[in-house]
Amino acid sequence: MNHDHNGHGVQPAEAHLPPGGGRGSRTRHHALEDFRRRFVVSTILTVPILLLSEPVQALLGIVIRFPGSEYLLLALATVVYLYGGWPFLSGIVTELRARMPGMMTLIAVAITVAYVYSSAVVLGIVSGEGFFWELATLIDIMLLGHWVEMRSVLGASRALEELVRVMPAEAHLVRDKRTEDVPVDRLVPGDRVLVRPGEKVPVDGVVVEGITSVNEAMLTGESRPVKKRQGDEVIGGAINGEGSVVVEVRKTGAETYLAQVIDLVRKAQESRSRTQDLADRAAFLLVVIALAVGAVTFTAWLALGAGTGFAVERAATVMVIACPHALGLAVPLVVAVSTALAARSGFLIRDRSAFERAKDLAAVVFDKTGTLTTGRFGVTDILAFAGTAEEDVVRVAASVEAHSEHPIARGVARSAKERGLSLLRVENFQAVPGVGVEGKVAGRIVRVVGPGYLAEQGIAGDRRVESLQRQGKTVVFLLEDDRLTGALALADIIRPESAEAIRRLKAMGVRCMMLTGDNRDVAAWVAGELDLDEFFAGVLPHEKAAKIREVQQRYRVAMVGDGINDAPALVEADLGIAIGAGTDVAVESADIVLVKSDPRDAAAVIALSKKTYRKMIENLLWATGYNAVAIPLAAGVLFSAGIVLTPAAGAILMSASTVIVAINARLLRVEGTVSAPPPG
Repeated sequence: MNHDHNGHGVQPAEAHLPPGGGRGSRTRHHALEDFRRRFVVSTILTVPILLLSEPVQALLGIVIRFPGSEYLLLALATVVYLYGGWPFLSGIVTELRARMPGMMTLIAVAITVAYVYSSAVVLGIVSGEGFFWELATLIDIMLLGHWVEMRSVLGASRALEELVRVMPAEAHLVRDKRTEDVPVDRLVPGDRVLVRPGEKVPVDGVVVEGITSVNEAMLTGESRPVKKRQGDEVIGGAINGEGSVVVEVRKTGAETYLAQVIDLVRKAQESRSRTQDLADRAAFLLVVIALAVGAVTFTAWLALGAGTGFAVERAATVMVIACPHALGLAVPLVVAVSTALAARSGFLIRDRSAFERAKDLAAVVFDKTGTLTTGRFGVTDILAFAGTAEEDVVRVAASVEAHSEHPIARGVARSAKERGLSLLRVENFQAVPGVGVEGKVAGRIVRVVGPGYLAEQGIAGDRRVESLQRQGKTVVFLLEDDRLTGALALADIIRPESAEAIRRLKAMGVRCMMLTGDNRDVAAWVAGELDLDEFFAGVLPHEKAAKIREVQQRYRVAMVGDGINDAPALVEADLGIAIGAGTDVAVESADIVLVKSDPRDAAAVIALSKKTYRKMIENLLWATGYNAVAIPLAAGVLFSAGIVLTPAAGAILMSASTVIVAINARLLRVEGTVSAPPPG
């Protein structure tokens, strides 16, 4: 996903923890709780600080003075400065070591200048007006900005842990014709394990006994169940079908297919970019401006003979005002609003930096199985022979298939149910391995078989079947008393929302592509139905990330997927979008999760990203534009005209800027829904 770091005007808290900190979900939760605690304590202490500060008393028209009140004010401000300001004081060290001064440096300089100068005023070292109230409110606002921002994006990826969980913890080890349940990590190459119907294959190996079909869609993207018999390889994590098989272990541990996928995810996550965001760059400029103007202000007033006290007061005012509260909230507020808006619209933002880059996307690559398609078989075509009605072909075939658990049989039965067809009574049902199913219906022997059975029996097919097979569809035949009466073509059903999703994206100038582990015939059929710009078929999971990198040579690209096989590609893409109904692995590897499993929301994500970015730019302009007026006035450029920006006046300007930023961020809520409407 080529992630930027998590800062938006404020560096992530983890970046400023002591060495060894910031690692793992527990540490991130601890950092979030730490900011919340510091914010609450600092805010509580800010109330008496405000009431004891003369500029605030003047604004409120009250007077609160008692012996030692100024020293109580100093004590309270010291606690806020050291406890509430600690993340910024430690953060400046990190930024300066990295030679990348940003928001942390700006905040640390501002609160330190305010604290030192105000303490000097209280202790009688210099004359002037203290900034303790400004120090406290600035720390409160910046802590709030951190907290709001961290909460909106907390939920660091647990993709690797989820990948590991795919593998079963135990296996049925076969010894001397007996089975024993043992931990998977005790298996070694050469061991034999029993895999019962519906269970996951525990390790990579080869079938040595039995016949079954295996669902590898979650691992390879292949939508059709894969027939496995003696000598065929199976992948750990695949789901066994209707038959029991004995598998000889070939690979364990780091050598397994799934372990290699895990390694791909890890490497892609570790290669994320660390470019800075707009607010950090704005903060860097303000650091330079504040330090330069502060120094010039102090030197100029000294040179003009205004006295050390006045020169220090002007320079301190510049330094404090140069760090506007609004800048600390400009981006986090928009992030919080857009995150909440997205959640109500059906998608969850997990990585905002990647989400913000969605505005620049030029291509979207969709996984096929489970994303553009439903991930399950359904009848797409019905061929009726010998005067049989199409409805009767489905009814009779489904009546027999309803007794089977095979995925193709379930697809036929489901199609009959969707058509509202009642099933017929079946007697003497039996499944014939490698052939199909048969039973007695209304006195006739009914068989639902594959094309191999027709060839063996010398039964002539139909030319229309060849066309369907060229599309990659699975065709089964209905025989009644060995007379061919119909055929059903099945395929992974295309979601009804997919075509609309493609149309919306193309209308935005985004190219639409498909990436699948399925064969070229199936991929070509789906691509043709949806009018995709490009498609890539037969792509294995370890090749998907490479294919995304290949597309990235031409476009900024998003990947939309739902399976384990998509995890490396989701991480590699500029934006990873997971279909929410997919695996936990895909969800945890992605930047955005589409809760409703609606591919149309991929277009909605891009639209919201554009709106969010526009609001961020507007807020940054408001927040920094305030300085264009406030800093010169604070420096005293209009002193000769009798205009001097006092700390109280600065507070009013600062508050106005903050209010404007907050209102503008909230306006994002009223710019219309971004979610996809219900399927029509």
